[in-house]
Amino acid sequence: MNMINPVLENFKHTFKDLIRTDWSQLGDIYADDILFRDPVHEIKGLVSLEDYFSNISTNLSECRFEYLDQVTSDNTAYLKWIMHFKHPRLGPKIIDVRGVSHIRYNEKIEYHEDLYDMGAMLYERLPVLGTVTRFLKSRMVS
Repeated sequence: MNMINPVLENFKHTFKDLIRTDWSQLGDIYADDILFRDPVHEIKGLVSLEDYFSNISTNLSECRFEYLDQVTSDNTAYLKWIMHFKHPRLGPKIIDVRGVSHIRYNEKIEYHEDLYDMGAMLYERLPVLGTVTRFLKSRMVS
């Protein structure tokens, strides 16, 4: 029996479209002492997290999350997603990046870690570094 989890549903609703999200409302879903991690950052505290999300979404022309699956147990969840985003410096096409969010929560989210491929998100799109990254990935598969 699948029960709707309000913490996870609010999380997915908040991150559905980053362009339209009101970052000052993150306190509705995150604890004051939230610990956030992704492949390039570790952020502690709600105010710092609000600043981070506000800053990264400012230059995006589009950014939305498509949630594919989730696994939950007790107060932990893993949400599989695809982020669809467009940034003027990375060209006119929408970039799709697959990832997983690891969430720990009680009444609010206390820990949030995003796991995704930085190469697919950024490195492969840069002129020189992209060529090197794609070459290295092809050599690893061969």
